[in-house]
Amino acid sequence: MAAAAAVAAVVVAAVVAAAGEPTREVRWEVGYMTVAPLGVSQKVIAINNQFPGPLLNVTTNWNVRVNVQNNLDEPLLLTWDGIQMRMNSWQDGVAGTNCPIPPGWNWTYQFQLKDQIGSFFYFPSLGLQRAAGGFGPVTVNNRAVVPVPFAQPDGDITLFIGDWYTKSHVELKKMLDDGKDFGIPDGILINGKGPYSYDNTLVPEGLQHETVGVEPGKTYRFRVHNVGTSTSLNFRIQNHNMRLVEAEGTYTYQQNYTNLDIHVRQSYSFLVTMDQNASTDYYIVASPRFVLNESRWHDVNGVAVLQYSNSKGRASGPLPDGPNDFYYKSYSMDQARSIKMNTTAGAARPNPQGSFRYDTINITQTFLLKNELPLRINGKHRRTINGVSYSPPETPLRLADLHNLTGVYKTDFPTVPSNAPPKMASSALNASYKGFLEIVFQNNDTDVQTYHLDGYSFFVVGMDYGEWTSDCRSRYNKWDAISRSTTQVFPGGWTAVLVSLDNVGIWNLRSEKLDNWYNGQEVYVKVADPMGYNITEMIMPDNALYCGLLKDLQKPQIHQVNSKSSAQAADRWSARVLAMVLLIIASVVSS
Repeated sequence: MAAAAAVAAVVVAAVVAAAGEPTREVRWEVGYMTVAPLGVSQKVIAINNQFPGPLLNVTTNWNVRVNVQNNLDEPLLLTWDGIQMRMNSWQDGVAGTNCPIPPGWNWTYQFQLKDQIGSFFYFPSLGLQRAAGGFGPVTVNNRAVVPVPFAQPDGDITLFIGDWYTKSHVELKKMLDDGKDFGIPDGILINGKGPYSYDNTLVPEGLQHETVGVEPGKTYRFRVHNVGTSTSLNFRIQNHNMRLVEAEGTYTYQQNYTNLDIHVRQSYSFLVTMDQNASTDYYIVASPRFVLNESRWHDVNGVAVLQYSNSKGRASGPLPDGPNDFYYKSYSMDQARSIKMNTTAGAARPNPQGSFRYDTINITQTFLLKNELPLRINGKHRRTINGVSYSPPETPLRLADLHNLTGVYKTDFPTVPSNAPPKMASSALNASYKGFLEIVFQNNDTDVQTYHLDGYSFFVVGMDYGEWTSDCRSRYNKWDAISRSTTQVFPGGWTAVLVSLDNVGIWNLRSEKLDNWYNGQEVYVKVADPMGYNITEMIMPDNALYCGLLKDLQKPQIHQVNSKSSAQAADRWSARVLAMVLLIIASVVSS
């Protein structure tokens, strides 16, 4: 009885708190537009005719309603990299939790940015749509009662860096389906634009490039996201130090970098002071890292321009050097280890980030997840984790659970590497709600992997080369490990993370390298409340879409949803939650 009463109190508090917070409401038209960032005309996915898409600028605990009109010729889902969707995996926007928005249809995402700050982004999650764009920034600002741990910058600048192909996402999908690799990208874009012509033998004149205008003596916050398909990038600004202050929602110990490796789908914030003499403009560079056949990548650089208002000329000459680590193989790993949490700063809450003493919590469950070189399963080119290549069912896992469907998926995913023959399967990992989970990523491939977990941030407590053993725990960072949602795993090495399982739902754990993700290098982590679904978890929204085995439940959409009707839907959602709470309270009283 006490447990039920406590749950009721928590849910009531959550609903009341959400109802009292401001709401950001936007409408996005998602469609194609034609651009030529590398000199070749191609269709990209744009939002409100913008590529990259519009900024979603919000504050901790705000409610968000994003009304999406799908004007593509194929189904669409948007997911929100790093946004935790507290108790609400219904809004996560991946195939395991949501049916896609059909072409011509309209759907409204509704969620609260509960207890988060920082720099994030959204993108389309189905197939290879991500390779066609559709991404944009999400900035979650501190509440006024929680000061940021640095002086207010004079400006805020978002940079999207990423490898890019002139082939369409449909052509790239066919390549993977035919067992081929993407190959070397055609270029690296910065904010959807091609490179500045720093060398006319490598970059043709006439390409549109990004120019960042600044004032001398001012300090700017640069939010940098690697939104590419599969390439780690080294980021640097010529002659300028970059003071790292935030990584994916966690304020960092502040230190200067002249360059930083940013792996696929990672995000960072830097403070950069305009302290140079502006004799010319300065290069902003994103160059490839950890690539095979490096000589063939010589002309693949993303280059933008930093332009002081009193600049005396165009940027010219060679690009600033990136890392020279031929004899220092652990350079990038040591750099990653140097990124630590600012334990004394508040973030979403006033209490210091270091007050969550993860070093004092006992590990209750361990997943050792190993990826290896690509292989063939049933004649198809696939990627695996622990010998399993994920095969997405037509019915989302979360919907299957709600409707008590059997046979859609199994919870028999191996928690350690297995000697069983590799297979394709719809399988999930069972994780214990309120447990403290250790995940060890073992990378037995030849290139850098990046892994992301929806619904959570995790403490990146260790990484090294070689095979992980339990003895490696003695080398974990037990105090100020960075908390983030995306981590790199170096080839022939391992990375260990710790995560507090306090967010009920079904959450996607995936390789962020798009070709690997598409080819099966993902799994879902099921965090179920023992008291039953729809108790601590938000109930299914009224506007949920149906597909797969449940497609007959879907009603036709006869009109577009406008902001008024989406607000009405949100009111109905709150009413349903309150009704559920009253039922819980009634059961407590009657018992």
